[in-house]
Amino acid sequence: MALAQAALETILVGKTESVRLALCCALAGGHLLLEDVPGVGKTTLAYGLQAVLGLAFKRVQFTADLLPADVIGVSIFDPEARAFSFHKGPIFTQLLLADEINRATPKTQSALLEALAEGQVTVDGVPHRLPQPFFVVATQNPHHQVGTFRLPESQMDRFLMRLTLGYPDRAAERQILTGGDRQAMARQQASLLTAADLVALRTQVRAVRCAEALLDYLQDLLAASRARPDWGGGFSPRAGLALRDAARAHAVLEERDYVLPEDVQAVAVAVLAHRLPAGDPEREVRALLETVAVP
Repeated sequence: MALAQAALETILVGKTESVRLALCCALAGGHLLLEDVPGVGKTTLAYGLQAVLGLAFKRVQFTADLLPADVIGVSIFDPEARAFSFHKGPIFTQLLLADEINRATPKTQSALLEALAEGQVTVDGVPHRLPQPFFVVATQNPHHQVGTFRLPESQMDRFLMRLTLGYPDRAAERQILTGGDRQAMARQQASLLTAADLVALRTQVRAVRCAEALLDYLQDLLAASRARPDWGGGFSPRAGLALRDAARAHAVLEERDYVLPEDVQAVAVAVLAHRLPAGDPEREVRALLETVAVP
């Protein structure tokens, strides 16, 4: 994974932490939401992840007129066979880039819910399993921009992590200005892993040990969030599982088979902030980390 991280950092310069967290999300078996203004590298990161992980890839540009069938697929009547046959949509891939997901209507956004949660879609009452590994990277623009539809809380909760890339610093921006096309670099990047490698790494992540004291720490964080009346009930058990899984993935990147509190702290903002109704959720999660005692 060190080679994969280094390759991504040459494509998305100056974003070491974002690259590392994106790889954590892939290793943990979750889905990634990239939220930021246009032009800061969200799509480039998705292309880079597809290249280094060696995954089959499809991109869907979400627009206001996109229909659920355009993503999932549709059953079409075959007059010769006198039966309906299912024509798979672009969601049947290993890495799906759902670009500008919040420009589609809520009806189309909700078409992804079953896929994000269960790795399958149901059409005409028939479930269809998605390829494995299945990894969704969705991008969205700030809600104040024209033509956007806010993602509902239930869908935000299905994303393991949300990342905001932000603008590069001056040195990194100089590299961008004097270098080649970053998206072209991502497309030309040779694969460093295969789909089978990613499946094996996810199995390794699930085997990472969490000590009793570490689980106590996770539960203390959840309990502290639920004690805040302004946080809409605090973090759910699903959020706790997401935090545990992401911390395990971070431990694997650190070449350990056990989780430390530092792993939890490294991923907490990316995992928890988008599950809060607070005005500045990232600052609130950092404050939570400071108030809960570390074992």
